[in-house]
Amino acid sequence: MRVILADSNELIRVGLKATLSGLIEVTDIVEINNGRQLVDIANHGEEAVVLIDYTAQGFDINDVTAALRINPGFSFIGLTYLQSPQTLIDALRGGVMSYIKKDCDLQEISDAVLETAKGNKFFCGKILETINKANLDVDDIDYGVLTCDPVMMSERENEIIVLIADGYTNDQIAEMLFLSKHTVNTHRKNILFKLGVKNTAGIVMYAVKTQLVSPNKFLFAAN
Repeated sequence: MRVILADSNELIRVGLKATLSGLIEVTDIVEINNGRQLVDIANHGEEAVVLIDYTAQGFDINDVTAALRINPGFSFIGLTYLQSPQTLIDALRGGVMSYIKKDCDLQEISDAVLETAKGNKFFCGKILETINKANLDVDDIDYGVLTCDPVMMSERENEIIVLIADGYTNDQIAEMLFLSKHTVNTHRKNILFKLGVKNTAGIVMYAVKTQLVSPNKFLFAAN
């Protein structure tokens, strides 16, 4: 996986590079500090996950749109300090696929890169709160260059869904999967968001419907 760090702040780029260098899936990390460099790299035609602060000096949301027109193999993750509903809408319309805040947990940033590389949307917990409070439907926004393909569950999310359906708590799941409690909580929020449900019962119904778990265990649980 090739990753491009698009930010005018060198300190931010250094921190991101240190975080993502530990992922075995990441084979190459490129740093750029302005939109012109982004467009130049897009012309090379290689696929990449791009973490971009399009609000930073030297960048603009139009850089995302322009790069995607040249190279549809780019998958963009918005990485900013801002999280207003309008900021999110503008980003998604411009071609941003996933969105996280700069003060998110490092594990969430890694998860965002891995999930986006697989073609899945990913929003950190703080962004999900903004989305839910504003009653935004990210699959019903008037996208420019993006399609409205259905959001698929990742292998990790399916794994957590099964454990939730089996009655395990977030703390227990974190211990079983060797994840932080915060990361499990973020995955749970993403699952609820993707399924369009508000509680554990909705997750269990999905697990049964998709045959991730057998309905028999619930039918005879009282016996």
